[in-house]
Amino acid sequence: MTDTAALPPRALLERWDAQQSAYVAHRELRFQAMLDVLRLGLPESFHVLDLACGPGSLADRVLRAFPQARVTAVDYDPVLLRLAGDVLAEYGDRATVVDTDLVRADWADPLAGERIDAVVSSTALHWLSPSQLLRVHTALAGLLPPGAIFLNADHLRYGPGNETLGVLSDRHDAEVRRTAFAAGADTWDAWYELAVAQPGMPPLAAEREQRFTDRPPQPLAPLHFHLSALRTAGFSEVGTVWQYLDDYVVFARR
Repeated sequence: MTDTAALPPRALLERWDAQQSAYVAHRELRFQAMLDVLRLGLPESFHVLDLACGPGSLADRVLRAFPQARVTAVDYDPVLLRLAGDVLAEYGDRATVVDTDLVRADWADPLAGERIDAVVSSTALHWLSPSQLLRVHTALAGLLPPGAIFLNADHLRYGPGNETLGVLSDRHDAEVRRTAFAAGADTWDAWYELAVAQPGMPPLAAEREQRFTDRPPQPLAPLHFHLSALRTAGFSEVGTVWQYLDDYVVFARR
């Protein structure tokens, strides 16, 4: 880490975006595809649920792009939730940040009674096991009204039978990281070290460590599993709206 001075929340978010762009090629194009679907598929006033929102980067983009939209952003990481709350506070009562654990069967209870028109997520749901992911999709299908939209942007790795594409994607990811880090982007570890050095963050970092002690990374499920899980959960229309190598935006309609 090279900078331990206190940073405004938005400055820390900007460094998050640069850091994430080192791991996700064409990240802004991915976001633009998601915003286009929301713009074309929903009325001007709508309510979005941002699953595993992190520090609020996608929620921030939705709120900036759609002045009549509301966002409920949920996550289980107390460090990232604090940052999301600080950043999204700029939008007043258009933004709500909720601490909830997608692994729990009752994760959606805080949303009871809310009409949700769209669900979005970015580079997050791969932390769930396949069975956990199916449970989340099933809960969403029960929560959403007919016509609601689901959009998930994530790396969905190539599986057996696509070894060449898998190798090419890995090489491309390595190139993107080298270029971004050479240009000054933080690594994930450097960004996190900076984040937890901010005022009020050390106790939240300890809480995060406790929460995720027994949560190892899960094997990445391929695209066909995500599409099948959404159909099994009860979504009526399933497909993709964007792809770059093994990075996708998955679409579903309730």
